Amino acid sequence: MSSMGSEQRILERFMQLSIAAAVATILLKALAAWFTGSVGFLSDAFESIVNLVAAVAGFYALRIASKPADDNHQFGHGKAEYVSALVEGAMIFIAAGMIVYTAIQRFFVPQPIEEPGWGLALSTLSSVLNGAVGIALIRAGKRYRSATLDADGHHLLTDVWTSVGVLIGIAAVFLTGWWWLDPVVALAVGINILWTGYSLLRDSVSSLLSEALPDDERQNIRQLLARLEQEHSVNFTDRRTVASGRQRLVYLTMEVPGEWSVMHSHEVADSVEIALDELYPGCSAIIHVEPAGLENRRPYLFR
Repeated sequence: MSSMGSEQRILERFMQLSIAAAVATILLKALAAWFTGSVGFLSDAFESIVNLVAAVAGFYALRIASKPADDNHQFGHGKAEYVSALVEGAMIFIAAGMIVYTAIQRFFVPQPIEEPGWGLALSTLSSVLNGAVGIALIRAGKRYRSATLDADGHHLLTDVWTSVGVLIGIAAVFLTGWWWLDPVVALAVGINILWTGYSLLRDSVSSLLSEALPDDERQNIRQLLARLEQEHSVNFTDRRTVASGRQRLVYLTMEVPGEWSVMHSHEVADSVEIALDELYPGCSAIIHVEPAGLENRRPYLFR
């Protein structure tokens, strides 16, 4: 199996882990809500349903993103991962709306909480599970440059903090007897989820608009190009980078001495492409060759 195929299999297994965790936490939180009658626990269960939908969408987005380029998608399907994050953001808004609506209703008609011990235990167990899976997804997302894993991992950690808020609220209700605290906590949870959805949508839209590679990666490419300029007596201008899911695209204009042959210029361009691929495996480079000294040079887009 190729390294890319092996990496894809690892990413899909992480998303399958996320799906399994979402199913488990839905069951745990639903039981907590059923035992206690708490709208806070119910709102927490709603968010876990969103987690499940997002994980399923992310799993299929990873599969689409791994498809090779074709006639209709000549730069590959890498941006499919950003679409899954858009779906996740939209689902978060729907869940948050349901939570806010339920919390407002329960605020005007408060109900006592029953069996708080069971509810707290089940919710704590689900939080530990989400936290462990969320950290694993974020680490894998950074290692494999997967926007899907990174977004899903951060969403799970947000769910953990949401659950912590609910647990504190339920404990406060149990200790004080103030039933109205339960819907207030649920309302705060809903507002927090709305912010999470907004952040995911903002980042996904930015990535879909051909966002450049991260600063640290551009810096590494700058250093590589500076070395290659010295080695080959060329000059790189009109530098552009694009992140497309896990795929990296680099566009360059390479100015060469006018007396160079086409063959020699081509050989140097090939060596630049190989060097970029060695720096970042799978990186695609498009290099335009021009004779040095022309008027109206293209500007540097990153230095």
